[in-house]
Amino acid sequence: MSAKGGGYSMSHASHAGPMRTSGPMRTSRGFSNANARMRTSPMATKSAGIHTRNNVGVGGERNIARANKNTLRNSRVSTSRNSRMEAARTAKADARMANARTAKADARMANASTAKADARMANANARTGAGTNAAINRDANVKGATNQTAIPQTNAQVVNNWRDLSGQNYTAFRDYSPQWHDRTWWDNNYSRIILVGGGWWFWNAGYWYPAWGYDPYYTNYPYDGPIYGDRDLTPDRIIVKVQTQLRSDGYYAGRVDGVLGPQTRHAIAAFQADHGLAVTSAVDEPTLATLGLT
Repeated sequence: MSAKGGGYSMSHASHAGPMRTSGPMRTSRGFSNANARMRTSPMATKSAGIHTRNNVGVGGERNIARANKNTLRNSRVSTSRNSRMEAARTAKADARMANARTAKADARMANASTAKADARMANANARTGAGTNAAINRDANVKGATNQTAIPQTNAQVVNNWRDLSGQNYTAFRDYSPQWHDRTWWDNNYSRIILVGGGWWFWNAGYWYPAWGYDPYYTNYPYDGPIYGDRDLTPDRIIVKVQTQLRSDGYYAGRVDGVLGPQTRHAIAAFQADHGLAVTSAVDEPTLATLGLT
């Protein structure tokens, strides 16, 4: 009787005989063991070793690359830091040099300014001293101070009266008489009138005379009398020439100030007496000729 469902009939099985078995059936454990043996086979072990070495090599290369990358980055950082430090040092050095140059320039300017200020002060003091000395010597000359050590000892005296003088060369002194007029009168009668040392002088026939009254408030002429000379030389310039020559000849030790004061007149009188001239104590024609100034 056959079984339904498309299976083999039992009768067929009986004719076939007992079923052969080739051995025990392999179980899943058996497969696992086989797989284990396959995994642990020499080829697998060799492959695993190669794979391991490859992994080690790749890891080493990665480590080397990482190390190189770190080295490069550190080098860049170090280079940048060194550059910044070098730039900072250079900037500091430049600043120090600039400050030093500025300080030197300031010092030179300060020294130059100080030297100029000192020079100006010295010049001002020199001018002040010269002016003071001139004023002192002028006052001494006007007041009649003398330096007897530099002037020969003579009996000549300063004179103011020329009435007894004789000779044509002394006519201006004999005839001189002070005249007092206002400015209009002087301007109408004389073409050359000049201001010298606060006083007015007019030119007439080879002599300079005081123009009394031209300035009604000036009456302090140190010398009231004629001065022989040159029209182109003012009275004070003529006196300067006389003082200079008398000093050179050893008769005058005062200051050359262009003032015909007592000290200068005393020197003129001594010179006139020593040279046989009429003692006028004034600048007359014979005296200028003897001094070599005409």
